[in-house]
Amino acid sequence: MPDVQIRNAVATDIQSIMAFDHSSSSDYVWQFDLQEGEDQVGVIFREICLPRSITVRYPKTIDNLADEWNRHGAILVAVVDNGVCGYLRLTDYFVPETSWITDLVVASNYRRKGIGKSLILAAQSWAAERQKTRVILEMSAKNNPAIRLAQKMGYEFCGYNDYYYATKDVALFFGRVIRF
Repeated sequence: MPDVQIRNAVATDIQSIMAFDHSSSSDYVWQFDLQEGEDQVGVIFREICLPRSITVRYPKTIDNLADEWNRHGAILVAVVDNGVCGYLRLTDYFVPETSWITDLVVASNYRRKGIGKSLILAAQSWAAERQKTRVILEMSAKNNPAIRLAQKMGYEFCGYNDYYYATKDVALFFGRVIRF
């Protein structure tokens, strides 16, 4: 794992992070099945293997990042060799006692090197400093690398929202209790 420094973003970081390839590649997706009965509703998610890898478009608009960068609770950036190689946006405005990770992006040439994990650990520390008891990660149901990372770090599936993103993708939510 490279030597990673995590810090708060500054205005000059925004152009760098907007230039990242925000898409991901996946061999799996979480398939969503809604089952409605007379007096009950059931939802089943199952991980299915795709016949070939797909490129998953980022479900949010990157263009407005420059306008929104200071509206979140924090944007943390990962720095390796004096260059920004990843970022995470989080807020604590959505749900009481909870910090919500809305974006986690790592530059493509730094993926699978622990950068995402370092950012999530820093976000957990950020939340603990603010006496939050839970962290929620949101991601597209098509973003299997993010789903696997969340599970590997002890996050558990805790909900979903159909048509959550402008792309009409399903959002999955994974949560974890943190101690401060």
